[in-house]
Amino acid sequence: MYDVTVIGGGLMGSYVAYKLAEMDYGVVVLERHEQLGERGCCTGIVSQECMGSFTIDKSVVLREANSARLFSPSGRLLRLWRKETQASILDRPALDRMMAAQARKEGAEYRFGCLATGLEVGGNSVNVKATCQGEGINLESRVVVIATGFNPKFTEGLGLGKIDDFTVGAQAEVEVSGVDEIEVYLGRKIAPGFFAWLVPISSRRALVGLLTRHNPGLYLKKLLLSLLSQGKIASAEVEPVYGGVPLKPLPKTCGERLVVVGDAAGQVKPTTGGGIYFGLLSAEIAVATLHRGLTNDTLSVRGLADYERGWRWKLGRELGIDYYARKFYERLSDQRVDRIFDIIQSHGIDESLLKAEDLSFDWHSRAILRLMGHRAVSKALEVMKMPFRPGK
Repeated sequence: MYDVTVIGGGLMGSYVAYKLAEMDYGVVVLERHEQLGERGCCTGIVSQECMGSFTIDKSVVLREANSARLFSPSGRLLRLWRKETQASILDRPALDRMMAAQARKEGAEYRFGCLATGLEVGGNSVNVKATCQGEGINLESRVVVIATGFNPKFTEGLGLGKIDDFTVGAQAEVEVSGVDEIEVYLGRKIAPGFFAWLVPISSRRALVGLLTRHNPGLYLKKLLLSLLSQGKIASAEVEPVYGGVPLKPLPKTCGERLVVVGDAAGQVKPTTGGGIYFGLLSAEIAVATLHRGLTNDTLSVRGLADYERGWRWKLGRELGIDYYARKFYERLSDQRVDRIFDIIQSHGIDESLLKAEDLSFDWHSRAILRLMGHRAVSKALEVMKMPFRPGK
């Protein structure tokens, strides 16, 4: 019998496996794919704070960024720039493989081509049912970690509730010419209620993608054709990848001998859909809780509740304000977004926000509240009859 079964060998699952195996626990990881590091719908953009907190190896950094160009629905340009590096663009498949290699080096066992189909908690263990290489197997462990990525049917089937708001991402890798800054595009004709991006990962390659609730493939095709007509990309004939992105956390992220981490738990920024840093922060809390539970044999719901309390204390307020801002933005017409762009530029709000040392690449709530609290923006919103009152 294992100490821990981790379902999902991506970044969050492998991080938990690595840290627990490092403590000499017996860990097995079930990964449904035949190999790690398959291309997914993730740009891999992380802050320097994330890079330092989790000592991410420079070998997986494709390039660094200190600026971005934001385009309003009508094409108005807002350029955000700081002298210091603000973000690193990671080779996400390589990062997943690197984390798994660290886990395996510490003794974690990986089983590929294994799809978990169900869990049964009984007595002092959890029975994990899975199909591995076409054969049904049963694995016993003291506790299970769910790190499957966004998989609402699986977590709902475990009685943990339902993530009741999500969107869909679509992304493709393209050849580019003359693009050296991150570009973000807003507008209902581009990505209704959300945004699209062009992220250079080398001098000749970039990631193009968007978030939207409906028809992501159609909107991505239109975006690619538009970028092709502008001469920014060499071809619109690419194969996109898709992925669900949770916008709210799972109601319960722990149960009897069970914890859920990362996208599976909805630990994702509602503003951008980014989940690497918040997922790793939550996984770190999960590791500490599991270590105590395994040591003291306190793996009940009550014993694992510190994980739920811990990550919600750290991220709950941030996720709440970000989600309110997300829903507010979805209500804005293109004309209103253009008007806000005008106000930001004419009143120098962009410059003041960039100079504020307490504003963070990761923690968006301060910037959101400061922007919405600015007199000119607040007045414009009153004219629009769209009050912004987080928590109300």
